Amino acid sequence: MPEQHDTEPAVQTFAHRARAARDRAGLTRPVAGGLVGRSAEWVKGLETGAIGMPRLPMLIRMATVYECDIADLTGDERISAATYTKAAHAALPAIKRALTTYRLTPADAEPEPAEVLAARVRQAWKLWHDRGDHRSRIASLLPDLLADTQHSARALEGIDRRRALAAQAQTYHLAQLFLAFQPAPELIMLTGDRSMTAAQDADSPRAMAGAAWYMNHVYRDANEAAEARVELAEQAAALLRQDEAEELARWGLLQLASALSFAKVGRAGDAWRHWDRANDAAGRLGVGYTHPWLLFGQGVVDAYALTMHNDLMQPGKALEVASALDLEAVPSATRRAYHLVEMARAHGLRDEGVASVALLQKAHRESPETVRFNMHTRMVLPELAKSGPRSVRGDARALALELGVAV
Repeated sequence: MPEQHDTEPAVQTFAHRARAARDRAGLTRPVAGGLVGRSAEWVKGLETGAIGMPRLPMLIRMATVYECDIADLTGDERISAATYTKAAHAALPAIKRALTTYRLTPADAEPEPAEVLAARVRQAWKLWHDRGDHRSRIASLLPDLLADTQHSARALEGIDRRRALAAQAQTYHLAQLFLAFQPAPELIMLTGDRSMTAAQDADSPRAMAGAAWYMNHVYRDANEAAEARVELAEQAAALLRQDEAEELARWGLLQLASALSFAKVGRAGDAWRHWDRANDAAGRLGVGYTHPWLLFGQGVVDAYALTMHNDLMQPGKALEVASALDLEAVPSATRRAYHLVEMARAHGLRDEGVASVALLQKAHRESPETVRFNMHTRMVLPELAKSGPRSVRGDARALALELGVAV
């Protein structure tokens, strides 16, 4: 019998990890190269070992495009643990308990009327969009709101039950938003599925459209193929009427969802075709229109064009959009802060550290928790603090420390 030897597991090189990350993201070499601002041959060089591991700014760009952690590329778990992991909000354990346990309310307990639930949900949306620590504010409301919408959806009948289910779907949307950029991917999938289930049980095309918008974000985080995301958006959009403002806004929002999905994988033509549809819907709704909680309107359509140019690795065009943006037309501090971070990302893609830090500081003043839990912010601040322009290293370090990011 031949002698058997223990075999050591093969050590993965950077080239192997880069190839695996691109495969998981479902990107071809030409698309991946275009998204990081390099050629398909450059990507091939990385994946065959002909080109060595790039410097940190390009690693950050690759991790963003491949939707992975930098440690997945470098193999250095210390990088993941020290700086680039998603930060956990102090209320995350309480939200997890609220989502994974049930209050078994007695059958004869009086359910909350559907109109009262709807008013409570509207107030929660207002708190989410206001200035300040929006996650912390709604974290205190979500456990009771989840329990009460669940009980009312069980206890009420007819149209009141359907209204309670629509309120429940929105409550799960709020939970999804709280969980965004948190180290709890399983909870994001859970809330996405439950929101769509509640919307379908409500037999409400409007609720299903809202759920499809937020499920689109879930799919992007999970690296689902663009076709799967767009198919869901198109199915939900087909249920809506375009001759009513409420439904036209949701229809336009779903066109925007498809545009963002295509931009994420480098399909510029498809992306801008859907953005044009969203822009047309916003135009039909009028300059002064903004949906009260989904926030669809001209301001948001214009602002997401900035994100699309960033995802398509076109920072110059992104900054052209940014120069014309009126963020005051976006009635949400959290969204304004997000779009300011996107402006900073565009400047970062052009190695313009001074502008990038200034915009991140402005976003932090607008909505501190939006910046604290944003992965782009957490990735770039340590590099700017160490090797950015000397004039902003101190500011970058101070903001990083404020956010709890190691530098």
